[in-house]
Amino acid sequence: MSKNKKVVRYRKPFNVNIGMIIFIIIFIYLIFNIFSYMTTEHISTYEVEQGTMAENNIYRGLILRQEQVYSSDTAGALNVYVKEASRVGYGNLICSVDEGGSVSKKIEEAAGNASNLSAHDLSEIEDSISEFQISYSAQNFYSVSTFKEDLDSALNESLSLAALDGISDYAAAAQAENTFHTYHADQPGIVVYSTDGYEGVTTDTFQSSMFDEASYDRTDGQRALQVAAGAPLYKLITSEYWSLVIPIGSDLAKRLADDDTLQLRFMKDNTTTYATYTITEKEGSTYLILTLRSGMVRYAKDRYAEVELLLSEETGLKIPNSAITEKEFYTVPKDFFMKGGDSGSLGILVQRSDSSGKAGAEFIAPTIYYETDTDYYIDGEEVGASDIIRKADSTETYQIGSGTASLQGVYNINKGYAIFKQIDILYQNEEYAIVRTGTTYGIALYDHIALDGSKIHENDLIN
Repeated sequence: MSKNKKVVRYRKPFNVNIGMIIFIIIFIYLIFNIFSYMTTEHISTYEVEQGTMAENNIYRGLILRQEQVYSSDTAGALNVYVKEASRVGYGNLICSVDEGGSVSKKIEEAAGNASNLSAHDLSEIEDSISEFQISYSAQNFYSVSTFKEDLDSALNESLSLAALDGISDYAAAAQAENTFHTYHADQPGIVVYSTDGYEGVTTDTFQSSMFDEASYDRTDGQRALQVAAGAPLYKLITSEYWSLVIPIGSDLAKRLADDDTLQLRFMKDNTTTYATYTITEKEGSTYLILTLRSGMVRYAKDRYAEVELLLSEETGLKIPNSAITEKEFYTVPKDFFMKGGDSGSLGILVQRSDSSGKAGAEFIAPTIYYETDTDYYIDGEEVGASDIIRKADSTETYQIGSGTASLQGVYNINKGYAIFKQIDILYQNEEYAIVRTGTTYGIALYDHIALDGSKIHENDLIN
């Protein structure tokens, strides 16, 4: 006996794949964030720092001083015994000229033995090296070659002087025969071996052609092995007073007309000093004549000097110009402000009407961005130009839009959204500005501001 069997297909229950759903949600979230990142304008930030800026007033001037040139009476071999740009006293031996050359040859031979250096000479050389090591900066690498030249000069001259002492009898015999001539300082001063023909020039006799350095010619007598009769041997700078003459334009001349003292920085060694000055017209050009009373020995070998006139140097908060923007505000008389609300904040009474048309007043505490002696500066976030405000306990009113003014400022983004902060610019160049620190409504050191103030607005969220 057979039975009919009916086969029923088994339906599997619907199973939700939680893992797949989570993956899809995460994938959609990532796609959304990538799309938002690609389409949203990003705001670069800048951290406010302390800084100092000065006007770029760098000029090159002609150095004039009291100099006297001393020449050789005869021709012969030259030996020097004093380091260039060193001070000498009356009667100090500076150099010698040997007509026959025999004394000079013996000096040269004896100078080749460094053991002839005295303990005093060695100590001075060691001190010079030690001072250079302490003061050396990689930013002034050029000073290495200058130091090497000075050290070589000091070493050679010390050896020559020691050698001359060692052959004093031989030198004395040559002097008696009038073939060996020594030259001593006839007055105190600073020894310089180079000459250029400008030694007699003063602030009254200089000429415009002297500022053409392409035609400037200088003779370095120290490097000469032989000198001719009448040739310059050295010169003595006999006064600490010296001058620096600088060609300037009419604008700078007008700016300096009301004073007679300014601060300057020598670019050669970054030394800062003060100088008195006068302004003179000559050959159709204007010249600034600086008078200095110290420091001349540092530039005794130079005829020209590059200096920065420190006419304006400001210290404050340094920010990029790109961050600076302007925003317009309503100016509201301070008389209309009062303290109120739960926090006792400064605010204003704005006339409002309820739904039934009944007139009333609402206390609003707007953000104050700046103040003068008479007004507070507020924006249009809580009030509009047509709003009318009134004084407390008075019928006097004022329309918000009656007065407006613009302020320069930056957008502070410390809290993740943009807040306008007023700035007071002290000095500005092509890239940066120095703003006053410690202002009531301004920025502070280490604040973060929007690098481009034109791409952001009040209360914008920062991505």
